[in-house]
Amino acid sequence: MKILVTGGSGYLGTHVRRFFDADDFSRRSGRDVLSAYDAGFVADYNAVIHLAAYLDKSPDGADLSFRTNAEGAANIVKNLRPGTAFIYASTKDVYGSNADSYPEVPETCSTDYLGQSALEWSKLIGERYVEYWARQRDVRTCIFRMSNIYARPSSGNESGFVTHYVESVKRGWPIRLPLGGRPVRDILHVDDFSRACQAFIDSSHVYGLYNLGGGKQNSAHLLDIVTLAGNMIELKPNLVDDETVPPPVPVNYVSDLTRIREQLGWQPEIGIDEGLRSLL
Repeated sequence: MKILVTGGSGYLGTHVRRFFDADDFSRRSGRDVLSAYDAGFVADYNAVIHLAAYLDKSPDGADLSFRTNAEGAANIVKNLRPGTAFIYASTKDVYGSNADSYPEVPETCSTDYLGQSALEWSKLIGERYVEYWARQRDVRTCIFRMSNIYARPSSGNESGFVTHYVESVKRGWPIRLPLGGRPVRDILHVDDFSRACQAFIDSSHVYGLYNLGGGKQNSAHLLDIVTLAGNMIELKPNLVDDETVPPPVPVNYVSDLTRIREQLGWQPEIGIDEGLRSLL
């Protein structure tokens, strides 16, 4: 099976591509999701994991967010052969503060607009674009509303918050936690993300929309994540009180994994302890 990872040179894509021994479709490999010519090359693959994205949350980045994250995704799907598996990496942030209503957030949580940035809104619209064109092209489609996926640092890429916290502990960098570190997040190792992609590719499902994260068993307060990393390497984190750090939205987020567990038989294999050790 030939597998392609768009954004395959990015923070997560580097590891996903290695997991599958997949090809890369990214600007670093000379490909652009907004190029009709470049998108034509995807027809040669049995599965495409679409990680390419524009991640600017500022108002100035709105136009490019919508173009890249929605139109770019549609551009890829429109060029796939019937029967190809397409996995779209969306985000839990499409829920915004609606997720505050749930201890474990299900896929039925409202995505009504409550101040989400253009980044989050472009991902939600991208989901709709993908659904439409996948049906037109008879493409098998999986949408993952991803929580906090983490991986080892990779060259030239900005790390997610878990990796950033661990690197900060190792190097003695100051760590400023929102709300004193009380917010809760579920975290998922990139290899478990890759296994979730594999589970859909191997399944008979034509379509699936899933929240994807570590779930309750792999959730923790931000302060506990930092403290645990420090204990593992016997270093005291350099915590700095800074009341100007804005609280996250939602304050707490834990993925409800019921649907993906029931439909794809997938669940996380790498716990928090093992996952953090892999970053040290």
